[in-house]
Parts: sequence; structure tokens; C-alpha cells
Amino acid sequence: MEILIAEDDPTNRLVLTGNLKKWGYDVVVTNDGAEAWEALRQKGAPQLAILDWMMPEMDGPDICRLVRDSPDLRHLYLILLTARGEEDDLVEGLQAGADDYVSKPFRPKELQARLQVGLRVVGLQARLAERVRELQAALAREEQLQDLLPICSYCKKIRDDRDYWTQVEQYIETYANVALSHGICPDCFEAHVKPEIERFKAQNSPGFHASEAPVGTAKASDEESAPNEDRAAGA
Repeated sequence: MEILIAEDDPTNRLVLTGNLKKWGYDVVVTNDGAEAWEALRQKGAPQLAILDWMMPEMDGPDICRLVRDSPDLRHLYLILLTARGEEDDLVEGLQAGADDYVSKPFRPKELQARLQVGLRVVGLQARLAERVRELQAALAREEQLQDLLPICSYCKKIRDDRDYWTQVEQYIETYANVALSHGICPDCFEAHVKPEIERFKAQNSPGFHASEAPVGTAKASDEESAPNEDRAAGA
């Protein structure tokens, strides 16, 4: 777990860094407020920061305000470290956006305990964010399923939300608020229309004979003539 510290005093910075490393933390060290703010804005920045109150360029409460005003950084856990121990100072720091407050000179055990609290909060926030992402993904899948239309594999009718099966054209006109015009695609023209045209031309050409008709037409003619022959034989 990484922790960022912002401390302009070299001695305090060295003591604080030494304690954090002894407790097993990785430490990102910054020397003033502006450097700390820049580090917190980087991708993969530490989720917990210890900020000195009084620093050059930018003080601790200023960083807290900037973090709370940034949607992508609001989840960071911020601890103010300061020699200012009056009640009004505590209120000011918390109102600026700090999550906790440690007085200088800090007591190592107290700071360690407060860090553990901060880590629990950071962990809870991470799990909550992951749960939110899972719910958003589930909602997206549900919306996608709602967009699927049940269609019959044979007749191609569509089942509407009232469980009625309707023709595709009727469904689209009802639910999409559009009017359809019919045409013939090239594939269907070659498969259905063109053979019909050829049969029509053949049947209406001079000297047409049933034996010259396409197979489908000749078969139909034979079927039509069969009943007449049966009636003649009966007479």
C-alpha cells in the first residue's frame, strides 16, 4: 500500500518516512503542497495522503479543497498533520475536506492506528466502486436483452410485449412509427421473379406448346388436363 506524504520540513519528513516504511508502507515523498497536488493527480497515485498544514506554494487545507472539488479524486483519504491544535483549527481542517487530523509532534502508535482506519475506509470504497461497476454492467446486459426481439424461426413473425405474434412489417410500423414500402432485392429477383418472367414469356410466345414449357408449367398443365380425361373415359 502506497502513502503520499507532503512535508516541507526535512527532519519531520525523514521521521515520518522512516515510520511508514517500518510499518510496511511504500512512501511517495513530496516537499511542498504544489508537488503533492501534482502527484495526487497522476494515474495510479496513492489513495491515502498525509498532508502538513503549513507548506510553501499550497497548504494542506488547500489541497483538501482541490481534491474534494475533483470528481476523480474525491475518494482519496486525507490526513492533516499540524501543530495547530485548537478546536477551531480542527473544524477548519475537517471542513476543508480532511478525513482525519493528527497533531504534531505525532505519536507513532496513534498515527499507525489512524492509518489503519484510513486503509479500511479506502478498502471499503474500492469494494463499493467495484460493486457499482458490476451493477452497471448487469444493467447494461439487461438493457441489451430487452432490445432482443423473439422471432419465429419458420414464419419470421415477431412476438410483441403483449405476447402476440405479428408480421415483421406490422411490428415495425407499430413500434418504430415508420411506414414501409415494398420492393424486391436482387437475390429474390433472381430466385423468384426472373423464373416467373421467363415462364410468362414462354407461354405467350407464338407456337408455344405444352411440351416446350418449363417443367413447373408442364406439370401444372398435366394436372389440369387429368380430370377432363377421366370424365371423358367415364362417358
